[in-house]
Amino acid sequence: MNENATPATGTTTQDVAAFLALLPPQGRLIGIDAGTKTLGLALSDITRMIASPLETIQRKKFALDAARLLALTQDHHVGGYVVGLPANLDGTEGPRAQGTRAFTRNLNKLTLTPILLWDERLTTQLAERMLIDADQSRKRRAEVIDKLAATLILQSALDRMQLR
Repeated sequence: MNENATPATGTTTQDVAAFLALLPPQGRLIGIDAGTKTLGLALSDITRMIASPLETIQRKKFALDAARLLALTQDHHVGGYVVGLPANLDGTEGPRAQGTRAFTRNLNKLTLTPILLWDERLTTQLAERMLIDADQSRKRRAEVIDKLAATLILQSALDRMQLR
């Protein structure tokens, strides 16, 4: 690569049709619930119909977090990311949404894998309610809440994609 060349950057969109146009014909999707302390991850099946919890990354430095995410991307032949965008109930974006956008901007500098920003309002609360209803202990809920939220984010995006 020419030392003066600018590295290529990935694409982030909130438009499902534009995201689908960027995806390779095959490849799983990773759903991401990007919190301040953790990254909850979910993985789709190869047909992009079903989301399953994958893992929770304890956030350290962006470079370390991104390295783990990119390794998972390669290991699972991932074609795109669905990142939950934590908008406020009235649709405005606060500090958490700005942090998520910064995360995707930084990730775009490292990979060409397309990113869909997906409205995730109330996803974590729904995940918490599901775990309480399943009679999970507080400790167990803390262990799985982020990857369950990522699964809900990814599944809702997959369901929307099937309607296209």
